[in-house]
Amino acid sequence: MARPPADGRRARGERRRRELLAATLRVIERDGVSGVSHRSVAREADVPVSSSTYYYATLDDLLIATLTWSAREMALGFGAVKPTPGSVARFLAEAVGPNRGRTLAEYELYLLAARRPELRPAARRWITLLSSVFGTMQPAAFLGFAAALDGLLIQGLIADFPPTAEQMEPVVSLLMPPR
Repeated sequence: MARPPADGRRARGERRRRELLAATLRVIERDGVSGVSHRSVAREADVPVSSSTYYYATLDDLLIATLTWSAREMALGFGAVKPTPGSVARFLAEAVGPNRGRTLAEYELYLLAARRPELRPAARRWITLLSSVFGTMQPAAFLGFAAALDGLLIQGLIADFPPTAEQMEPVVSLLMPPR
């Protein structure tokens, strides 16, 4: 069954939602999760506060949607990564280098999920994403690999100088089983 064409209002609504989600990540990047309010997000997105509350009635709704959207966006980026140590190392180096702010904001949301159960399904999308790329690993090896990647990202975020892909590739090589 063919979907009916989207009307202009629906497209504008989807665009506004994406703008609010991207603005939420920018607020978290700049001010942390504690800086998120409907007012701060609306100001960042340059929209009326009523837009923020119209699309996301509560801050939890906004944070859950932001985490889910961000995981989906990461999935699109990671989906293009070849499952090789060099490609994974380049992805990680980009995440803690040029994309450091966004990665930091995403990890703040992930850590918030430890305290807020309603955020946990969205936070687990990272594991689902990795599993779709590296699903042929043994379950224990995969869990170790996923935990190590998280550790590499966190260590990269707190480093004075983010590690390069060349520095991370030998570590990623140790973590990945031969294909």
